Amino acid sequence: MRRRGVTVLLGALLTALLSIGVLGAPIPYVVLGPGPTVNTLGTADGKEVIQVSGRATSTSAGQLRLTTVGVQPTVRLRSALAGWFSHDEAVVPRELVYPPGESQQEVEKRNAEDFQASQTSAETAALRELGYPVQVLVKTVVGGGPSTGRLQVGDVLTSVDGAPVTSAAKLTELIRAKPAGTSLKIGYTRSGAAATADVTSREQDGRPRIGVEIDQRQPHPFTLSIDLGDIGGPSAGLMFALGVVDKLEPADLTGGKVIAGTGTIDDEGRVGPIGGIAQKLVGAKRAGAKVFLVPADNCAEAVRNPQPDLPLLKVGSLDEALDTLEKLRSGGQPTRC
Repeated sequence: MRRRGVTVLLGALLTALLSIGVLGAPIPYVVLGPGPTVNTLGTADGKEVIQVSGRATSTSAGQLRLTTVGVQPTVRLRSALAGWFSHDEAVVPRELVYPPGESQQEVEKRNAEDFQASQTSAETAALRELGYPVQVLVKTVVGGGPSTGRLQVGDVLTSVDGAPVTSAAKLTELIRAKPAGTSLKIGYTRSGAAATADVTSREQDGRPRIGVEIDQRQPHPFTLSIDLGDIGGPSAGLMFALGVVDKLEPADLTGGKVIAGTGTIDDEGRVGPIGGIAQKLVGAKRAGAKVFLVPADNCAEAVRNPQPDLPLLKVGSLDEALDTLEKLRSGGQPTRC
């Protein structure tokens, strides 16, 4: 009996030790959880998130909070099991966050670059909303190219076949909308005078082009910058754009409420989908948000992961987001997911 008892005890101890080892072993998954939220109308690390000089700014009674996802990059089985049973976290294959062939540092660097690009697009979209249009200028005319003798350095390109050129990306989109070899009527201004030029596109690198290098500018009589570190990815674009408009307009867009949201934004003000919507909703609820602005393409997922008493409002553009906030302030009925 004594020998059998010792054997059972040793067997149980060995099993426990093996279990501890297995539970502590790293696995090829990451855990996604609610990340920090930031009021784009407030401060971070003692500095205003949106900084304006040379123009008066307004103060809001509420908040416009961007939301983030926290990533646990090294996961052990114990943490994965906890994440699988958590309502606030998600366990996903590591390659969805860190693609094969890319190091964690490379992914984080790309996310930081995307974050900076989102700030630039947010500024561009917001300033256009405030009446400061984008100008697309000819920086270089390629010698012997389609635009030689037709366009000049410094020309401001205004249209393609009558469609307005509202950004550098829009110009590219309009040119690529028709096959190479198409004669395009390019509207432009030169020394303040409007004119048009007929330019036949040519294929280069598999795409139609008109043989110019362009630059984009957006003149405005004040300085504007966004200063927020330690966050990556492009999903804060919408909330940055709303923050800029709120700062520079007398009206309080928030109506005194804590409003959270997410979504990429491009120079045209179009709002795009993001990842981690379920975790962002949790973070928003914890931050006291009363409504959540959801990119239209994320609505179905958001509806599947609701938070109590946190209405989901659908937006597809900066204009729609501003209209949604106006309806909230005036007692109207904004579009829900």
